[in-house]
Amino acid sequence: MNMMIMNVLLLMALVGPVLLINPVLNYDPQPDFPPCSDMEIPHYTAFRTQSSIKIDGKLDEPVWLKAPRSTYFRDLISGANTVHETQAAVLWDDDFLYVGYWIEEPDLQATLRERDAPIYTNNDVELFIAGDDAYYEFEINAFGTIYEVLFVWESSYYDKGYHQMKQFDREQPGVKTFNGVGFKNHPRGKRIGFWNWDFEGLQHGVYLDGSINNSTDRDRGWMVELALPWKQMQVLNINGSTNLPPEDQDVWRMDFSRFNQYKEAPPANDSGGWAWSPHGVWDSHVPECFTYIHFSKKGL
Repeated sequence: MNMMIMNVLLLMALVGPVLLINPVLNYDPQPDFPPCSDMEIPHYTAFRTQSSIKIDGKLDEPVWLKAPRSTYFRDLISGANTVHETQAAVLWDDDFLYVGYWIEEPDLQATLRERDAPIYTNNDVELFIAGDDAYYEFEINAFGTIYEVLFVWESSYYDKGYHQMKQFDREQPGVKTFNGVGFKNHPRGKRIGFWNWDFEGLQHGVYLDGSINNSTDRDRGWMVELALPWKQMQVLNINGSTNLPPEDQDVWRMDFSRFNQYKEAPPANDSGGWAWSPHGVWDSHVPECFTYIHFSKKGL
């Protein structure tokens, strides 16, 4: 008998059967998966705002000044420190999820102005929000031009009834199968990307601290402010298993990143992608590496 099999049988005899199915992500993990270490994934407490927020990108309301900011973003692959500072913060109330970004940028640059243009080819910041059945991708550049995609896991597409909803017809334009970027063949399978899907009620604002597309001076950077209605997030968990808005101590998985069309000079090994929670691979589409967001009803 193979020695490895004998060792496994001995282990089962000693400790009993081992549950291999991830109860949250609902699939069989594969060896060397995920590419990140769960011990290194950040945990963050999102506090409830008791005051209104104007979505203009300035992040100057008192509640933003009190909100805890993330650690500085690190290289998406290596986890190394980066040449410019980037931080994010999260707030919420009964109607919206609020996200703010502070982005140090000595030379503000952007070219794309058409909605859903490939914003990742500019300097941008990005937000991913994961549910059991699907996840949402948002990107924005310094012009305030946005890009959105909804990804539905193929298994959920049929099992959870997405295929019966007109807005998720696979035959319409802007829909295609997706298998990851730098991390192919996710254990959960492929995703169906809906590039024609928009987050209804989304509000976004950008504030520039400098002059855009003018390399003759030095800029300080930019800020991004987002408000996403909770009611639209039902699409991430079509069976209604998620509290909307969250209950106290509910935990969500979200990813916060920044992609640059420049890299720090050698010897720095800068991938050009920086994230709050590094993934260990050139791929943002790994929900198992997303930051843990803990929602608190404690007000700020």
